[in-house]
Amino acid sequence: MSGDAETMKRVLSIQSHVVSGYVGNKSASFPLQLLGFEVDTINSVQFSNHTGYPVFKGQVLNATELGDLYDGLKANKLNRYSHLLTGYIGSLSFLEKVSEVIKDLKAANASLIYVCDPVMGDNAKMYVPAELLPVYRDQVLCLADIITPNQYEAELLTGMKIVDEASARAVLNRLHELGPHTVVMSSSNLGSDDILVGMASSKTNGCFTGVRFEMPLLPAIFTGTGDLFASLLLAWLTKHPHSLQLAVEKTVSTIHHVIKRTFAAAQQVHNDLPRPHNLELKLVQSKRDIEEPSICIHCTPL
Repeated sequence: MSGDAETMKRVLSIQSHVVSGYVGNKSASFPLQLLGFEVDTINSVQFSNHTGYPVFKGQVLNATELGDLYDGLKANKLNRYSHLLTGYIGSLSFLEKVSEVIKDLKAANASLIYVCDPVMGDNAKMYVPAELLPVYRDQVLCLADIITPNQYEAELLTGMKIVDEASARAVLNRLHELGPHTVVMSSSNLGSDDILVGMASSKTNGCFTGVRFEMPLLPAIFTGTGDLFASLLLAWLTKHPHSLQLAVEKTVSTIHHVIKRTFAAAQQVHNDLPRPHNLELKLVQSKRDIEEPSICIHCTPL
């Protein structure tokens, strides 16, 4: 088998890990594997459970440890990947080391596709150190092919506010100028109390494609959906490289099926506000929806 064939569907995923539950690499790996990708993982942190529980314990990987792991891969010529996926990163030095790894991976395979979920915050609040923002904006985005920010992260990266669809399009255009050819804003405040609105755009060879989607909101907080979103988008854009609309529809429809199943299972246990462990994503139970999603959410052109 040729080297190109061996790396056709091989992902290096650098993000968080939990022993119990589904966030970070735990949320991303299983769907990617179901959709035909080999997945290698580096855990930026490894915790007992996600931070929405009353207690969490664990370790945080530092930049030196990341370098050691990557050097081991490189020494054995295991650093040829078709895709790189990054998610939660909590320290400046680690993110700076990741930017070095990205450059080296692209040197090893010039056709590598880098999918960046710039996890920094939500609902007008940063939950990583503010010093990570300029590194994402000035060092990482220029290396990314696809990014999946939420509205708050998109505003942080561009220094622009989103108040309507026109300003959202302006933000998407500015993000394209920073490097990525595909930008998918996974959520925004442009919907209502029960509808989430997202937008996606692609700029290739001067041609612009943009779509908008609406997803029903359920009365619960789900953790790990952003990590699931980025992994599914990676897979479906690979399978449908010339149809941003179809890739986004399959991604968001899968998310909707998963959270509906998760919420229904939680309600069987608690009719009032479900506890965190009852809202862990039902990924294994959603195997068929991940592999062959029934499209229930349709995009409209921007």
